[in-house]
Amino acid sequence: MQVSILPWKKDDIPFITALEKECFTDAWTREQLINAFQRTDFYGLKLLIDGAIVGYLCATKLFEEAELLIIAVAEQYRGLGFGGNLMDEFLHAMKAGGVEKVFLEVRLSNLAAKTLYERRGFVPTRVREKYYADGESALEMVKTL
Repeated sequence: MQVSILPWKKDDIPFITALEKECFTDAWTREQLINAFQRTDFYGLKLLIDGAIVGYLCATKLFEEAELLIIAVAEQYRGLGFGGNLMDEFLHAMKAGGVEKVFLEVRLSNLAAKTLYERRGFVPTRVREKYYADGESALEMVKTL
């Protein structure tokens, strides 16, 4: 199994869109992903296994702050450390790029994601009530690099 983590390319968007729909009930649309990719503050990574995109990360980086917007791994590859690999690569790149704080929101019900973030030093800052379209609240978290 050959594993690599690389920056997104525009040609990756159809594959990332499909994986987004597989991973999330409130998936970003193709247009939303294109718009994110075209932003000057965009930062994206893709996780490849044997050449196929099986995970990705989408973030913004502006000066000394970054916000993690999406991190996803295909279901059959979850629990194997690949999400952690994406997160570690992201945090390393942000620190090297002068970022001092990374922010994110996570569903209160997403225990796996919260565990991933806590293991990497993210701390809760507040609950954002009814943050998601389905009414679920989000936990806002931050990490100082």
